[in-house]
Amino acid sequence: MRTALLASLLVLGATAPALAHFKLMSPASMTAQDATYGDPQKGAPCGPNGAITETGAITQVMTGGMLTVTIDETIAHPGHYRVAIAQDLAGLPPAPIVTAAGGDQCANTTIQTNPTMPVLKDGLFPHTATFSGPQTAQIQLPAGFTCTNCIVQVIEYMKNHGAPCFYYHCARVTITDTPAAPDAGPGPGPGTPDAGTPVGSGNVDGGCSTTDGTGLIGTALLAGLLALRRRRRS
Repeated sequence: MRTALLASLLVLGATAPALAHFKLMSPASMTAQDATYGDPQKGAPCGPNGAITETGAITQVMTGGMLTVTIDETIAHPGHYRVAIAQDLAGLPPAPIVTAAGGDQCANTTIQTNPTMPVLKDGLFPHTATFSGPQTAQIQLPAGFTCTNCIVQVIEYMKNHGAPCFYYHCARVTITDTPAAPDAGPGPGPGTPDAGTPVGSGNVDGGCSTTDGTGLIGTALLAGLLALRRRRRS
């Protein structure tokens, strides 16, 4: 009887769905994540099952530039990740089709080797063993694509896993073609032109100039008069 009970427990352990979790580190998640595992993440399209409570985090990126994506897989599981972008939640693509095999409900799925919008990258961070730490990739953004507060979706596909086969996190990003304004730096110091005075005007910090043409002529005339007086006295 004990042998039969042990065998039943082993069967249940073999067929119980495995767990996997991840946290979205970059870009900053649009929803609050549990510090330990990154929950909620089981509901499409962005993790929560139901209404989304946003953090207000928005990442700004240049059009045609690189988007930094960093994930931390808090509970390891064989699989890979996919990154997509859309103007709003409704524009995000559905999760890929999954086919079961044997007792694995998530045995196989498709990967876009040459992804097209709204998918930016598929088959990212493929692995069968535990990561040594957070994983980072630079994802190319399409040239000319701009948006305000659009949504980047990162999903995890898990093989050898009971359904659901995907976990989700999202971030808000603004993609612009206008570079950020440069830092104005410190104000003018000693010996620098006043802010409203054109360079070359001769007015430096309110001082007098001796470099213009009028100053040179005046100096020459004064020197000539002094020399003439000395000659008359001698």
